[in-house]
Amino acid sequence: MVEITARRVAELRAKTDAPMMECKKALTEADGNLERAEELLRVRLGHKAGKSAARITAEGVIAAHIDGNAGALVELNCETDFVAKNADFIDFANKVAEWVVKQAPANVAELLQLPFEGAPSGGTVDQMRAHFIGKIGENLAIRRFQRIQTAHRLACYLHGARIGVLVEYQGPDASIGKDVAMHIAAMKPIALSAADVPAELIERERSIARQKAAESNKPAAIIEKMVEGSVQKYLKEIALLDQPFVKNDKQTVEQMLHAAHASVHSFTLYVVGKASRNRRMILPPKWPRKPPRPDNL
Repeated sequence: MVEITARRVAELRAKTDAPMMECKKALTEADGNLERAEELLRVRLGHKAGKSAARITAEGVIAAHIDGNAGALVELNCETDFVAKNADFIDFANKVAEWVVKQAPANVAELLQLPFEGAPSGGTVDQMRAHFIGKIGENLAIRRFQRIQTAHRLACYLHGARIGVLVEYQGPDASIGKDVAMHIAAMKPIALSAADVPAELIERERSIARQKAAESNKPAAIIEKMVEGSVQKYLKEIALLDQPFVKNDKQTVEQMLHAAHASVHSFTLYVVGKASRNRRMILPPKWPRKPPRPDNL
């Protein structure tokens, strides 16, 4: 039997906000499997998925740069919050984002080997990073970047320095892109539309919903309707176009875009220390498209 340590219990509690004893009980039943224990808690206590997306597990900053039809998001990590607030560190992150846009490296390894403006003795990005390590006294790492080159428009939004969004969109008004980027930073969608949600996430949600519904002791046909209803609700919560727009929750993001004669083609969401959310539509939405009919009509 796997030993359930206090650290493991605390990790599950941080993800779910469930009581300590419930976390320990779930971990014991799941034989220490954190993901399975989280599912058990969601079935028993009704906790929502994805709470951990708001928790930051590493220090650092997100930087953004847009130049015409090219833009980039970059994440730089450091060891302490003190360094993450250092003006020189933030300036370095901004310059790296600008360099990604200008030089279009294929990956971080290629980026590190590029000659870098301002590096000592005309050195590389990696040598500039090493220079900052010596100056600041902490290890620094360029964790990742996303560069977009498009025929459409780009907008970015930084919430402090820990959350960054880059949006590729079409529309007559530049404020539309900014509004969508701010919405994404606040609501953290997983996909652009319900059709773009990874199948494994849908199946996991369906499994959890089925376990919950089974406790109702209702007929199988009713249970299946309950399960599908839960899945559809979940999709509306995590798909950008179906989410209530943060500046006007009487309409969805899709309805807001329709009214503005605009569309979103892709978005990238970075949160320091978390996995990226980079979603692109294979085909742009077809406008004009009749928006969903409000429930009260």
